Formats: sequence, C-alpha cells, structure tokens
Amino acid sequence: MKNILFVFSMISLCGSVYAADLVDTAQVISSTPIYERVTEPRRECTTETIPVTPGHSVGGAVVGGVAGAAIGSQIGQGTGKDVATVAGGIAGAMAGDRIATRDEPRTQQVERCREVEVGREAITGYKVIYRYNGQDITTTLPYQPGSTIRVRVNVIEEPR
Repeated sequence: MKNILFVFSMISLCGSVYAADLVDTAQVISSTPIYERVTEPRRECTTETIPVTPGHSVGGAVVGGVAGAAIGSQIGQGTGKDVATVAGGIAGAMAGDRIATRDEPRTQQVERCREVEVGREAITGYKVIYRYNGQDITTTLPYQPGSTIRVRVNVIEEPR
C-alpha cells in the first residue's frame, strides 16, 4: 500500500512540473492605441419662438351680449324695444369678444427635439510590441502597459 501511494505521489509531482508555466518579464518596445469609430445616439433640443393666433373669448362675448341687451332694452317701445334688445345683445357680444381677444401679436416658446447620431473615436485596445529573448513579438492588449510586461512561457511537447 505504501508503494502505491509513493508511485501516485511521484506521478502527481512529475505531472505538476510538466504542466507548470514560467512567468517572466519582457521589455515593451512600443505601445500604440487602436482607435475605433463609435456612434452614440444623442438628443438635441432647440427652443423656437412661434407666433400665436389669439382665440375667441366666450366670456367676453357673453358679458358684452348681456350688457348690449340691457342697453338695447332701454330704447324704444313695443316691438321696437324687442328689436333693440336683440340688436343690442348681438352688438354687445361682438364688442365683448373683440375687446377680450385683442389683435396684439403674441409669441410662445416651443421646444423641438430630435435624435441624432454622434460619432467619436474610442480607444479599444493597444498594439504592443515587446522584446523577449532577442525577438520582437506583437500582441494586442486591452490596457496600456508600462515599460515591461509579464509573459508566460510554457513547454510544448513534441512527438517522438
């Protein structure tokens, strides 16, 4: 039993030595950013001043109509009085509406928005050239390295 345990421990020890990687340091020769065009949606809004057409005022017409009818009822007698009341009401309604909705030009601020695509250059990585054992090697990294980088060296078993 002790012999079997010894054999298994030796196999596992040899296997871990075989699978072990070596971590070393290499000198960085150059690091160049890699740019990519990125588009993003953005909302652009502007404020415009537009003319506003005045609406008709119901309140002004009602008040003017009542006042005109009251004044018209003071004029004349009989059917003439009725005609004067109706005519006064109509004239008063028209005058009241005109007074309430003066023709002064007015403006209003209106915000108008739209979606636009905005492009910009973004760094997506770095093209790095480093020197290891006298050879220049090129790789791409997601970050900018310093003056040295760590490299992993492993053994490739060749068939016999």
